[in-house]
Amino acid sequence: MTLLRTPAPTDATPAEPGRTRLRRRRGRADRKPRVALAVTALFFALLYLPIAVVVLFSFNTIKSLTVFDGFGLRWYRAFLHDEVLINSLGTSLKISLVAMAGSVLLGTALALGLVRCRTRLGSVAGLIMLVPLITPEIVTGVASMLLFKGLGVTLSTGTVMISEITFSISYVTVILRSRVAALNPEVEEAAMDLGATRWQAVRLVTLPALLPAVLACSVLIFALVFDDFVLAYFTTGVDPQPLSVRIYSAIRFGVQPTINAVGTLMLAGSIGLIALALFIPRLFGRRGGLDLLSGK
Repeated sequence: MTLLRTPAPTDATPAEPGRTRLRRRRGRADRKPRVALAVTALFFALLYLPIAVVVLFSFNTIKSLTVFDGFGLRWYRAFLHDEVLINSLGTSLKISLVAMAGSVLLGTALALGLVRCRTRLGSVAGLIMLVPLITPEIVTGVASMLLFKGLGVTLSTGTVMISEITFSISYVTVILRSRVAALNPEVEEAAMDLGATRWQAVRLVTLPALLPAVLACSVLIFALVFDDFVLAYFTTGVDPQPLSVRIYSAIRFGVQPTINAVGTLMLAGSIGLIALALFIPRLFGRRGGLDLLSGK
């Protein structure tokens, strides 16, 4: 009687499903980077293509926002000869400088006070300083306008300066507070042991150590205030208006190619100021600008 034997399985038979699963996993793993790259490319396209179009058409030689005829500086020359836009530019620069000086001065003092204050009041004040950072800017703008109206103050360039200073103090305080906390208090104590008063120790020891962070904050606040629209819109008067508000008033009646040139110049200036804010601490041999701006 002959027995039928089942052929012994070879090594290739059970291993074949394993290889198939491995190829499928590799295929899925290869598709994931492609999907991530596609999503990233789409994100940057939606974010930067409109800005690129504005920059491109600011060099257009004809008065068109849809047809590009060639490169030229026609609209930049038109901006330089527009007295209304030039006056608004001067107003924005004035507001930015005053807001920068006021917010940095008050923010530095607040940062020093909050770090040195060990009471519960200091902790509460530190939390209150974070409120403007999370409050929608439109709420701050409406509240500022209602406050000035309630006090009978006429909206003008001065009201914009006050509002911008109040809004910017929190940024300066949050950034400098961590920097002050990182300083060694024993250095001030050593200065006072050598005969310096409390104010002299702060002026001669603490403030020089904070100088890179203070300069970085100054440039950052200048850029933020110069580009701000919401707060300026609710607190400005009729004339002269900040440049951002003037641009908004102009585009309500149709976008002119001059606006593209102004927007390109503002973009270039803002990028330059942010880059300077990041680079200043490195000039002093301190910690990197990204660490200072992130509060680390």
